Amino acid sequence: MKSLKEQILELKKEKNVVILAHYYQENDIQDIADYVGDSLGLSIEAAKADADIILFAGVHFMAETAKILNPNKKVILPDLKAGCSLAESCPPDLFRKFLDKHPDHIVITYVNCSAEIKAMSDIVCTSANAVKIVRSVPLDVPIIFAPDKNLGKYIISETGRDMLLWDGSCVVHEAFSLEKLIDLHKQHPDAQIIAHPESETHILATATYIGSTSGMIDYVKTSPHHKFIVATEFGILHKMQQEVPHKILIPAPAKENNTCACSECGYMKMNTLQKVYNCLLNETPEVTVPQDIIKKALIPIERMLELSK
Repeated sequence: MKSLKEQILELKKEKNVVILAHYYQENDIQDIADYVGDSLGLSIEAAKADADIILFAGVHFMAETAKILNPNKKVILPDLKAGCSLAESCPPDLFRKFLDKHPDHIVITYVNCSAEIKAMSDIVCTSANAVKIVRSVPLDVPIIFAPDKNLGKYIISETGRDMLLWDGSCVVHEAFSLEKLIDLHKQHPDAQIIAHPESETHILATATYIGSTSGMIDYVKTSPHHKFIVATEFGILHKMQQEVPHKILIPAPAKENNTCACSECGYMKMNTLQKVYNCLLNETPEVTVPQDIIKKALIPIERMLELSK
């Protein structure tokens, strides 16, 4: 009998499906994907996808972005309940009231938000290009940055821009324990700490390198160091270890005592290989976005893609 992976690959070919997976997906899903990447890379791949169906192994806002970029293609997600704590921290009705109080500000939103929030934005960014995009805004133009306050604080420290921040955050990147991280580094004094900019300021202060998931992988590949403590979601270690099999990678510890001694995204882990198979077989659940939202949200996403070239 054929394995689940083999059945998925057959169905994928038969139905002309492209499978896009985020670095935080479980290992088996990453292994059967056509492309594994961060939010920017996935947006670029979604924009040029020539398949009939896009299966997005990630969370809901990522599948929405793929649908916005491919309004005439079917976009499916293994589990519709795979949300995002950061996206949920920015409800559209409250964000609209916030914007109405500051009508003179340009609105830059992190891609980790709902389609409705993107539709209220001037430019969308990812952690890979956020600093570049903020620097592209004229100095005399005030900026609202949402929804991630931690990424916003990091951008302010890098650019010197005084931005108005929405008070949102990612529970995964706020789960790291500074005390445990310091203890871990004492055990591995030869390790470099690398961190995602969604992490809190006190965690970033310990890092030798701060960057997006793809940036972290590139850094580890090119660095002469052989040992790293990695402060982002645990799933990245799978692809990172494949790229540097000879190097030692240690997950940064979370505040809670859990099985992996790391920080994992429960939403990302809702997708399983079985759900990917069921999703391919039935072509559901399908992710839809209203046409008026697609039209408005496409503009800031395309601006981001243009500025990322």
